[in-house]
Amino acid sequence: MIVKYPALVKPATVTHQYVIIEDFFPTILELAGIKDYKTVQKVDGISFVPFLKNPSLKNDTRALIWHYPNKWQNTLEYGINYFSAIRQGDWKLVYNLRNNTAQLYNLKDDIGEHKDLFNTAPAKAKELTELLGTRLKEMNASMPVNRETGEHVAWPGK
Repeated sequence: MIVKYPALVKPATVTHQYVIIEDFFPTILELAGIKDYKTVQKVDGISFVPFLKNPSLKNDTRALIWHYPNKWQNTLEYGINYFSAIRQGDWKLVYNLRNNTAQLYNLKDDIGEHKDLFNTAPAKAKELTELLGTRLKEMNASMPVNRETGEHVAWPGK
């Protein structure tokens, strides 16, 4: 991502903090000086202004979550369908809601997500799977329904 905001960001500044699209709304509000605002729904993101002000800051404990409990394309092999994912620090877990399987990647060493470490880092895989399930449950996230049983798919890690 590239940010141009001369009043705050010096040219050629780099920060290694990861952000998600939900962070843009609170960031723009903070940059505009808007403090007391009301929204129809909960604001999920956090402002990344502190990371623009101090590029050496880093929050590796924050978990980012993506959740696609539906089928967006006609094939099972391609497209976005029935997956959830969580990133925390250098680690990203992609969870398949159709068959309760997951892949685990270390993004610092493998930004292209080519080497699945699920079986070689089982403690990290379990930690992220359980955290993903907990967060989805806390958000009351929609889960797909198993056509054979008519039941909702279980939360990851359960």
